[in-house]
Amino acid sequence: MQLREHNIIQLEQDIFDVLVVGGGINGAVSAASLAAKGARVALIERGDFAGESSSHSSNLAWGGIKYMENFEFLLVNKLCKSRNILAEAYPSTVQEIRFLTTINKGFRFPAFLVFLGALLYWFIGRCSTRPPRYMTRKRIKDLEQCIDVTDAAAGLEYSDCYLYDNDARFVFNFIRSAMNYGAIAANYVQLTEARRRQDVWEVTAKDEIGGRPVTIRARSVVNATGAYADQLNGLLRQPTEYHHAFSKGVHLIVDKLVSSSRILAFFASDGRLFFVIPMGAKTCIGTTDTRVDGPRADITAEDRCFVLDNINALMDLGEPLTEADIIAERCGVRPLAVQGEVGGADWLALSRKHAIDVNKADAYLSVFGGKLTDCLNVGEEVATALEKCGVRLPYAQQRWYGEPPDAVRDEFFHQAALMQLDAMTDERASEPLSQRLWRRYGLNAIELLDQIRQDPRKAEILIKHSEYVRCELHYVAEKEMVTKLEDFLRRRSKISQVVRRETIENSPGLLEACRILFGGQAEQKLREWINV
Repeated sequence: MQLREHNIIQLEQDIFDVLVVGGGINGAVSAASLAAKGARVALIERGDFAGESSSHSSNLAWGGIKYMENFEFLLVNKLCKSRNILAEAYPSTVQEIRFLTTINKGFRFPAFLVFLGALLYWFIGRCSTRPPRYMTRKRIKDLEQCIDVTDAAAGLEYSDCYLYDNDARFVFNFIRSAMNYGAIAANYVQLTEARRRQDVWEVTAKDEIGGRPVTIRARSVVNATGAYADQLNGLLRQPTEYHHAFSKGVHLIVDKLVSSSRILAFFASDGRLFFVIPMGAKTCIGTTDTRVDGPRADITAEDRCFVLDNINALMDLGEPLTEADIIAERCGVRPLAVQGEVGGADWLALSRKHAIDVNKADAYLSVFGGKLTDCLNVGEEVATALEKCGVRLPYAQQRWYGEPPDAVRDEFFHQAALMQLDAMTDERASEPLSQRLWRRYGLNAIELLDQIRQDPRKAEILIKHSEYVRCELHYVAEKEMVTKLEDFLRRRSKISQVVRRETIENSPGLLEACRILFGGQAEQKLREWINV
């Protein structure tokens, strides 16, 4: 929390080149790109980083195979290229995974035609993954005994990519990267008003934790508030060519349903794609795709029933899943970019492509739509647009994304091997400790090795049934602006998504974790979380 307090003070000390409003994926990559290219960047987020749509995704970095049905081949080509770049830049985080898709009898396309579409998708993806395979009913059942093939015609297996860790963690690492390049970022700071005077935006914001006003000055503004972009544009009187329509997505997390590491893909009862996604020792099932009127939505009894009914119909689980089996839920709103009037848009034809609306006279950008797969393009396009608005980027060609160089990685794993770090891995962990620390913290993982070397207890799991060790909590407390317990449990980690709430509450290490994170405010922060 000291870092956050320091950054809020810094927000008032200078005139920034750019103020990025919004700490989801679009805001995070914009800040990282601009800061690395030499701009003086500030970023504010009214809640926690990745607190809205960016922490409710399917954790997939995929090329958009479903857009093939609408013949959006240019979009699929762009997304496949973006997926490939992500996988190359983040090999420990964005990894290839096989999808096993079952096509039931009576589906709108014959199974072999769907396979040919997957083959075309593979070619559009530059053959960078394992090729697709046609699957008979028998082959599907041999691979996954739990799939009910009673009504199946055939199926196929193909590859895409997914995030090994959670989406919110991926977003925060871009925030951390932006700060490494000199950006000043703060969560729980909400913009309340702004006006442009003499080529400078004068912004008034509110510290939602301390309650005090914060004044920020910047030569340009990037509206990266995701589903709230139209609201901010209305507040600042910024007309735009694009607007948002909204779709609600729901996922339920249950105990592990299959032993393999495949994603099972089905077409739900209403024809929409439906996934069974591995999540460590758990499984994430969904998603829905329901049109909603605004940027906020809650999961309903109807949503739960839809997901549970479909999973029970599509899989042979022995005992059907019920609401009692649900460990956690994810419910987010996807903002869909619409050119012109939202009311005239064809809902079924809308995709997750992004658009950047530019008011050059005011040096003001709005980012509409977008998805995790395409995030690097957003970062580059925002930088290019702001440069045309007069923002100076002295290192415009600087690469701003990717894991540390191979030499740094090799040195980390060499040190970890000398320490016999992986021998300290908890027996219930889903992967060796060295791999997890490297994937989550990159270059800073070497600092965690030092903590463990000095005190081996720092490699012990503190919160029961989680995989997070003491040194991570110390690191997070110092470097990651955790302001509420939920910030850590839900977004810096995925503990609250894979461990039942009552188990977390009763964990003997929870209070100690709060003391590491919040010091003298530990008991207060714990009570706040319990009472939510």
